[in-house]
Amino acid sequence: MTELPSDDPRARDLTAAIKGGDADRLAAMLAADPGLATCLVTEEGAGRTPLHLLADAPGGRPRAAETVRALAAAGADLNAPAVGTWHAETPLHWAASNDDVELIDALLDAGADIDRPGSSIDDGPPIQSALGYGQWRALRRLYERGATVTALPFFVALGMTDRVADLISDPGFPDEELSLALWSACRRGDVVIARMLINRGADLNWRAPWSDETPLDIARKAGQEHLRQALA
Repeated sequence: MTELPSDDPRARDLTAAIKGGDADRLAAMLAADPGLATCLVTEEGAGRTPLHLLADAPGGRPRAAETVRALAAAGADLNAPAVGTWHAETPLHWAASNDDVELIDALLDAGADIDRPGSSIDDGPPIQSALGYGQWRALRRLYERGATVTALPFFVALGMTDRVADLISDPGFPDEELSLALWSACRRGDVVIARMLINRGADLNWRAPWSDETPLDIARKAGQEHLRQALA
């Protein structure tokens, strides 16, 4: 795998073509040098593939689907992790973190692994990134496209009231998980599910270990004032 420092002229040209949506220019570059599709653009010890450059924040790059197709046709690894970081996120993780539904579809259509582990959120699959960063459109699309979902907070964030009710009907369901699910419901602004969870024993004063925020704190932060008023 070729490594190109980010200030190398080839890396600069590649990055500009990808982020600018210049698919024609990218196709010409790949035809002249197919190895660019599998290169790593490096900076300060970290390396990103061309698909990571496409998926980089804030996302929403023009002609994203064409760019994915061009890179995939040239041999790009759709599931390659970022290198030299504390996580192993693939481009699909980054698309999920940016709520970039167009790119999610393009990567999945090209063959990306929807359940690949490596997220900065608990080393999980891309749908874990969507949930962890509150990207609701991405969460919904990944679920629609077949992402594996088993944990209560996912069904809460998806607004699947019947599924939530079924899960929490188990008398042995852990209190900690109920409170975690309540945190997600408040962040999402779902009053109905929040009340269900509170009636089942979820704690409005529970504090998320990653942020020390209570469910009402995250509701305030997420602008869900209607929920805060409803639960006051």
